[in-house]
Amino acid sequence: MRVGFGSVVLGAGLSAILSFIFLALAVGTDYWYIIEDKRTNHTEPQHVHSGLWGVETDEQPFTEDPPKISESEKHMQNMHNVIAVLLPLSLVLLVFGGICGMVSSLARSRLLLMGTASYFLLCSLLTVSGVSLYISYSQKALEEAKIRIGLEQMAMVHTSFGWSMGLAWLSFILEMITGLLLLLAAWMVQLVQYQETVAPI
Repeated sequence: MRVGFGSVVLGAGLSAILSFIFLALAVGTDYWYIIEDKRTNHTEPQHVHSGLWGVETDEQPFTEDPPKISESEKHMQNMHNVIAVLLPLSLVLLVFGGICGMVSSLARSRLLLMGTASYFLLCSLLTVSGVSLYISYSQKALEEAKIRIGLEQMAMVHTSFGWSMGLAWLSFILEMITGLLLLLAAWMVQLVQYQETVAPI
């Protein structure tokens, strides 16, 4: 049982480390959204990629004249602000979760392990909320672009999500796995304690 407990805890630790690395790369890179602009007003296709902090290009692909900010765009800006808080916050919380996981594993405390597992599951909810909100934000931005430049021109613009978002999804999955493994470790500790209690009988 001890070997099993050690393997589960080691797996949880490895999963937590990978989830942190993937989320850090996702937050720090600018390939969340890929835009390929093939409109006729460009001499050659423009490849634009954007991240959580804005578009990485010398020219904004969807703007000709600076329009007035509409209520919809204000709403989108608020969504972006929430995204910019949720994902970095989840990243910071993962650091504290790793520390708590190490302490609870060394102490072999069922309550601490269950608390840390719940903590990681909460982090996973923050991560998936941030990613889902970014998807919704991107869809609204695409709808605004269609209104601004027209469907005919928009048909020549290809958009897709990039590998940065893929890393964020992987981080979410690994956070879930970490939480579930810690719950399994807590169950193992409880089982050992029960066996030690009934052994003399």
